Amino acid sequence: MSTTALGFTLVFIAVTVLVSMRQKLGLEKEILIGTIRSALQLLLVGYVLQFVFNANQPLLLILIVGLMIIVAAWNASRRGKGLRGIVWRVICSIAATETITMGMLLSLRIIEPTPQYIIPLSGMIIGSAMVVSGLFLNQMQLQIQAAKGEIEALLSLGATARQAIQQTLKRSVKSSMIPTIDGMKTIGLVQLPGMMTGMIVAGADPVEAVRYQILIVLILMASASLSSMFLGLLTYKLWFTKDEKLHPIMQENV
Repeated sequence: MSTTALGFTLVFIAVTVLVSMRQKLGLEKEILIGTIRSALQLLLVGYVLQFVFNANQPLLLILIVGLMIIVAAWNASRRGKGLRGIVWRVICSIAATETITMGMLLSLRIIEPTPQYIIPLSGMIIGSAMVVSGLFLNQMQLQIQAAKGEIEALLSLGATARQAIQQTLKRSVKSSMIPTIDGMKTIGLVQLPGMMTGMIVAGADPVEAVRYQILIVLILMASASLSSMFLGLLTYKLWFTKDEKLHPIMQENV
């Protein structure tokens, strides 16, 4: 795509801003800031990736993936605001998901051990884990509020914290997985995914593009399920005090 053609895409933003102004939605500032930030961030990432691909240094690759995990964990952990140590638990969950998923891709020789494959796929894995982690934490708060009486009754009958919150954990994991599962059910019928579309536009064989997209879909499903289950195991105790009563944050949110 030429620079001129890329510049013409700003017409879409102009139309959106005009509609917002006409309807008095007050979204003009957010749209413009989002447009500028996304463009600058993507350009910066493009130059960084170009440097990393040319350098081909394992340490640099590890640092980039580590930074991606930290940023993703910080963003997702905001859904669990008030829970002590939540950031580190989300980091461990996403890191474990990335390690297992990428480890299988490399050990089974599904992809080549080069930055050109590892960084983009790691971004997809970590991004999927980030979204599901945020959804899981949000669902946990909602589900605990809804089942507060049930949980407290189980605790009063002698159940452990894990036993009292088990059903809530299951419901939260299932709810956090809904967008990923629904996306798998309709892929190819409702939408053509970004990677597949990009390869086809670039001139790749559609069948080859589909093969890569199937790989991505299965990777995203694995990362989503692993991250939600890991996070459930690592965080369920945070919803209780040391004497196994519901955390005060839940009392405040009710």
